[in-house]
Parts: sequence; C-alpha cells; structure tokens
Amino acid sequence: MKFTISREQFLQPLQMVSGAVERRHTLPILSNVLIKVSEGSLWLTGTDLELELVSSVMLDGDFDEGQITVPAKKLFDIIRGLSEGTDIQFSLDENKAILRAGRGRYTLSTLSANDYPNLEDWESEVEFELSCSELKKLIDSTHFSMAQQDVRYYLNGLSLETEENLVRSVATDGHRLALCRLAYAQSALPARQVIIPRKGVLEISRLISDDDQLLRVQVGENHIRLQGSGFIFTSKLVDGRFPDYRRVLPRDGDKTILASKAVLKEAFSRAAILSNEKFRGVRLNLASGELKITANNPEQEEAEELVDVDYQGDELEIGFNVAYLIDVLNSLVGEQVKLTLSDSNSSALIEDAEDDAALYVIMPMRL
Repeated sequence: MKFTISREQFLQPLQMVSGAVERRHTLPILSNVLIKVSEGSLWLTGTDLELELVSSVMLDGDFDEGQITVPAKKLFDIIRGLSEGTDIQFSLDENKAILRAGRGRYTLSTLSANDYPNLEDWESEVEFELSCSELKKLIDSTHFSMAQQDVRYYLNGLSLETEENLVRSVATDGHRLALCRLAYAQSALPARQVIIPRKGVLEISRLISDDDQLLRVQVGENHIRLQGSGFIFTSKLVDGRFPDYRRVLPRDGDKTILASKAVLKEAFSRAAILSNEKFRGVRLNLASGELKITANNPEQEEAEELVDVDYQGDELEIGFNVAYLIDVLNSLVGEQVKLTLSDSNSSALIEDAEDDAALYVIMPMRL
C-alpha cells in the first residue's frame, strides 16, 4: 500500500474523522484511524464504537491499494505541523507506516486493519434530505439545553422528530427546554422520533457547515446516518423514550414583553457577575414599560439593571437562572425577543419576535 498526497488534501479528511476517535479506551485500536486506498480514493475512518466517521478524497498520481491503521492523534499532529503545500508520501514497511515529507521522515506503529471494528450493518427506515444550513439550525438552536451526565440517560441527547411536513429538534435537561421546527415541503414524512446521543450531536454541529449543500439523512431502528460531500457520519441512537415535552409548553401566558435582544443580553450578562456562583439566580421585576433585573451573592454584593421594554400590564416578580436566559438569547437570530409569562410560579416562554421557528421554555427559580 502506498500513495502520494498534498498536506491540505490529507489534513481535511483526517481532521474530520479525528472527532470520532476515542483517545482514552481499553481497546488500543480505537485510538487509531483506518487508512484505506481503494478505487482511486483515500478513505479514512474513525470510530469509538458509538460513532463512526468516514471521509474520502480522490488520489492523483501512483498508488497501491491496501489498508492499515495508525495512531490518529500522532498522524494528525505530524500532518498539521508540516508546511503548507508539502507533498506527503505514505508507504508501508513490514509492520510500520513510513511518511516522507520534504526532508522529513516519520515512522509510525500500525495495527492490522482486519481488527478494526465496524458498526454492524443496519437498514434505514426513514430517509430524507436537508441542506447543511437547515440541519445546523435545528441542532444549534437546541443542543445547549441537553442534559450532561443525567441519570435520566434519555435527556443526555437531542430528540429528532419527523412528522408529515415537519422536522423538529427538541432538547431538555428538566429545567429548560428548547424546540426548533423546520417546514419540510419535499414530501410527507412518516412519524418518527429518535434520540441522538450528546457526543453525536456535538460532532454533527462541528462537521457540517452553514451552507446549502444537501445531506442525506437515514434513520434506522438503532442508528442515524448523514451522508454529505466527502463524508459519512453514523451514530448509534439512545435506547429510551423522550419525555412528552408538549405537556410543559406554557399555554396560558397573559403577560407579553418585547425587548431588544442585545440590550437584554448585555444587562443579564452584567447582572450575572454578582449572582450566586452556585445557583446563578436573578430576580426580574416587571412593571409598565420597564424591567428591573437584580442579582446578589453571599458576599452581600448586588447588581441592579433597568431595561426599557414594551409591556403594559400588571406588575410581576419572578426568578430565573441567568445562564439559561443568556443561552437562549445567544441562540436567537432576530433583534427583538418576546417573553410570555403568566405568574411567578409558571415557566417563561421565550421566542424570536419575528420568527416562531424556535421556542424556549425556562422554569422559574425560588429566590
């Protein structure tokens, strides 16, 4: 097996698959990347037994077909450290991989490609196409609300749903909820709900760019696969049932506040500095045309911010985790934000004032 490739051509697919490689694992081969030369292309594969990423690039010049695995991080660091435009010659010498680049020569240990694990074969049950930007919006609008290492393992991921002419993403950690809807006009989709694990969600967000390239999405009983330009991403699904989030969506809010997203975010960020570092609580006092934000901490320090808002109604006092509020404001795109409240014990509904594709629910705090 041998091939010649430029640094840039090698680096891009290698960087792509490195995210799936497990750095701390009991199986040494899982810290390796599978390198395969076949049918005029170089194929790279990384996996941690839960995720699998395959990337490919066409080869120019002479090559000999074959396959081998080498340490992923060492290979990536070597390629990344080379000068731009450097040509790399890759070859095998007995049980070692030899890289020649410029006046440098690098010898890497190898493990047999026959021992490299593959995710088991599976059949897709739902297939549809989305643009990269559409899927990125579904994920980036919601993923920050996923739980981290919750014993309710089904919360440590993102729910992806198809239903007639809708694709929906939902994430919740039990204290907040994020939901994003996307109209799907190409065909009627079967009703299906799956949970993508946290690592898979973050990997997809890293993998896809915000452009109009089409992705093929395939959903099976226990797997999801994305096929894009030059890569194939596969992830196992979380085996569990996502909670019925529709029950927690506030429906009786009678207090609607419109405010500048930028002004509100800056005020919350400043108030957060003097909030309790453990509980991150801020108190909101709502009055006609004005919102007062206060925060304090055990050191008897206090912050107070006054923000002009579009609101006419009864006064209300309510507490929230300020980090949750800032997360939502960071994800909204429009300049105006709409908050809907009912009373001091009920959840807040937050939306973009001009776009109802995404909505956010945050439970109140007792302060």
